[in-house]
Amino acid sequence: MSTTTEVIAHHWALAVFLVMAVGLCGFMLLGAFFLGGRARARAKNTPYESGIDSVGSARMRLSAKFYLVAMFFVIFDVEALYLYAWSVSVRESGWVGFIEAAIFILVLLAGLVYLVRIGALDWTPVRSKRQSKPSTIKNASNSHPQ
Repeated sequence: MSTTTEVIAHHWALAVFLVMAVGLCGFMLLGAFFLGGRARARAKNTPYESGIDSVGSARMRLSAKFYLVAMFFVIFDVEALYLYAWSVSVRESGWVGFIEAAIFILVLLAGLVYLVRIGALDWTPVRSKRQSKPSTIKNASNSHPQ
């Protein structure tokens, strides 16, 4: 077979696969639409949890700290991915690879120390404010001269 015929055969198989995948998804969505139950009453549309009617709004405002923790998780998860790839090829990379990995770890460790020092990982801002203020309480023995 020539290369042109092989390319056409591969593209034809991909086109058939995509058409079948889209067709199957469409079939399942239409089947769910026609066979699924419909709730028209207002009581059926209210949330129901463990036999108790919900009270209040379910919307909660989350602190930006959750966003920061998620970003830190992603950053250090990518670090673990790179270190895993390095550990697989540690014999091939030799001392140069070891030194590069050590520098990589030291840079990330410096970043972690920086995050701790600026208080980005501090979940209790009240405590950090209290620690930053100088203590105004005097020693009891110094306040009363005898």
